[in-house]
Amino acid sequence: MSKSYSRLDKDQVAVLLVDHQAGLMSLVRDIDPDKFKNNVLALADIAKYFNLPTILTTSFEDGPNGPLMPELKEMFPDAPFIARPGQINAWDNEDFVKAVKATGKKQLLIAGVVTEVCVAFPTLSALAEDFEVFVVTDASGTFNDITRLAAWDRMTAGGAQLMSWFGVAGELHRDWRNDVVGLGTLFAKHIPDYRNLMTSYNAASAVK
Repeated sequence: MSKSYSRLDKDQVAVLLVDHQAGLMSLVRDIDPDKFKNNVLALADIAKYFNLPTILTTSFEDGPNGPLMPELKEMFPDAPFIARPGQINAWDNEDFVKAVKATGKKQLLIAGVVTEVCVAFPTLSALAEDFEVFVVTDASGTFNDITRLAAWDRMTAGGAQLMSWFGVAGELHRDWRNDVVGLGTLFAKHIPDYRNLMTSYNAASAVK
């Protein structure tokens, strides 16, 4: 039996960046720390590039979880920022849910730390309220492969789709003719080898 292809629509998407906090990010061991930070910032750049509503949230900043990545605050100075006083599941915070629903979007891109808690809990809660949820796997991190795979299994069983930030960008963009240089430059910023492609393309374009 065939299944429908539910794909991202840039006019229907909101981005939720959950608990990318200094303390929690130090727990991430399933991906290299520098690569992980790069992936988070790549997703943030995608949100900016496509002008997607973006919501930032932290949990118990005054405790060991620590403050939000400063780069995210700098990139989204006007975005809703929900500093949760203690709720582990962001969806248990009324202000967070109000901010999500205020976007008017039904597709949610979620990434955060750690995967089996800060990502999985709001993902499952949003699915229960009939949102479409797309988890950005490489902008989410946790302790090890075992906990990551358990979280992925739980979320996909609930109806979430797993994607990479690169896949997110491609599905939102749909057609290279929309903007080759803009998206290509974003890719080159976060994928060193992609700079070679853009160098080649720019050189070929200059010859024409």
